[in-house]
Amino acid sequence: MSDISQKKENVKMHLKELRQNLKKMHLSVTDELILPQPDEIKILMNKMDQLLKLIESK
Repeated sequence: MSDISQKKENVKMHLKELRQNLKKMHLSVTDELILPQPDEIKILMNKMDQLLKLIESK
């Protein structure tokens, strides 16, 4: 697998995981009226930062 296709797969994997986490968070807020814990938000922010670094790396 080429470097570009590997990077693309990594980005897709990260995006899927972030989307799943955000969906869970959204459901807990809208259905159960429960706000996410600060640690949950920090974890998602870190994952987004990792994804950004992956995208920006050459």
